[in-house]
Amino acid sequence: MSQTKTPLYIKVTEKDNVAIAVHDIPKGTEVMPGVVTREDIPQAHKIALVDILKDGEIIRYGVVLGYAKDPIPVGSWINEHMLNLPESPALDNLPFGTNVVPMSELPDPPRKTWMGYRNKTGPAGTRNLLGIVTTVQCVAGVAKVAVERIKKELLPKYPNVDGVVAVTHPYGCGVAINAPLAPIPIRAITNVIRHPNFGGEIMVLGLGCEKLTYDRILPPEDITPENCLTIQDCNGHDAMMQAILDMAETKLKRLNQRRREELPLSELVIGMQCGGSDAFSGLTANPSAGYAADMLVKGGGTVMFSEVTEVRDGVHMLAARCVDAHTRDRLAQEMKWYDDYLEAGGVDRDANPTPGNKKGGLANIVEKAMGSIAKSGTSPIVEVLSPAEKPTKHGLIYAATPASDIVCGPSQVASGIGLQVFMTGRGTPYGLDICPVIKVCSRNEMKDNWFDMIDISAGHVATGEATIPEVGTEIFNFILDVASGLKEPYSDQYGFHNDMCIFNPAPIT
Repeated sequence: MSQTKTPLYIKVTEKDNVAIAVHDIPKGTEVMPGVVTREDIPQAHKIALVDILKDGEIIRYGVVLGYAKDPIPVGSWINEHMLNLPESPALDNLPFGTNVVPMSELPDPPRKTWMGYRNKTGPAGTRNLLGIVTTVQCVAGVAKVAVERIKKELLPKYPNVDGVVAVTHPYGCGVAINAPLAPIPIRAITNVIRHPNFGGEIMVLGLGCEKLTYDRILPPEDITPENCLTIQDCNGHDAMMQAILDMAETKLKRLNQRRREELPLSELVIGMQCGGSDAFSGLTANPSAGYAADMLVKGGGTVMFSEVTEVRDGVHMLAARCVDAHTRDRLAQEMKWYDDYLEAGGVDRDANPTPGNKKGGLANIVEKAMGSIAKSGTSPIVEVLSPAEKPTKHGLIYAATPASDIVCGPSQVASGIGLQVFMTGRGTPYGLDICPVIKVCSRNEMKDNWFDMIDISAGHVATGEATIPEVGTEIFNFILDVASGLKEPYSDQYGFHNDMCIFNPAPIT
């Protein structure tokens, strides 16, 4: 980073031959000796620090982002149109365990307990919710209307219950229910039913003729009239609604008896996700969240990070952090599955970056991946999960999911996160109703614009006014405050909650 109080640019490593503009830089500005901008450089975009020949390497994060399509003179603006994508790293025989940071070297958490809802099994809840899970989209409208009635007519009688959630989704019928990939969406629905924030209460609403029958998502002992309601068995609208309200009230009475209690960090599971990323994401917001993740892991907590296409080009870096060969092999398996999935669809990993990513200075998926990985911190990777699987270990976990915000979030929810930290550079109102979502932005301009929708800005890291440990500690404390019910992120204050878009790679018939 330059040494001025408010730097013009950020250069990540000595190997880099590009730097990132901290703010818009006018044409003719000397950013460093021998480097004068040849044109206006937009904020977050790359400046060539040397002359780069045709087919020459363009290096940021000490990594080759791509190869120059044409000669690039020093001081030029480098954008997404000027690079050819490199080959993705091979998945065979990846070294493992070569960069496993000892637990003693992770940052100490300033707090080691939080206030949560203990469950009989699995992690604790960050909220006390009644969850109504549907078996098929056909009953989504009924579930949503019923939830509004429950909130109005029943919830006021049970003040210790935080809310009622209708978990609707686009699965259940018109699908190849026995297809080889069908277990992925079925697993997601099965695991959401047991989400930690639902307190062990099961309430499943079905139609009666769908392919996703109760026995596919519940064990026999849980398929009871107390837990499952088939609306085709109801005699008209009023009877149907009354049956739902009666079932809900039975659950609410039990949920109302739950109380928060002081718990160790080992009872907390959180997810890390980023969306609407820019070139600052990997410099400010993501590494700050990664620092908070390291604190949580040091304290015994569990942290998941995901988004296959946004880590694929750094798979060798992640393998180096895997604690054993099995974890490395699982990582390679998930990457290979997704490579094949994309190829079958006629695209590759570079289909990922959005127009907003590129406007924010990200030239291609390699650059995006280098920044995305930063949100995982430096902790050892102890487990790798397939989409919507539940963890079996504590610590840092790679949970394979699509990178799409609205699919990654539900996948992490199905894996049992009680809270999500979401980093953004461009801005998004994304949120989840099953668990709170904390928004962290990469630029102060984003916070200034969405002052009442972004919870924390990491932009002070770019301007030199704060350090990654300082912002990371702020994020850590906010995580525990929100998990403990002491604070409410903006997404919950406004009710900005996305649909439950579960990942379904299986055929629709």
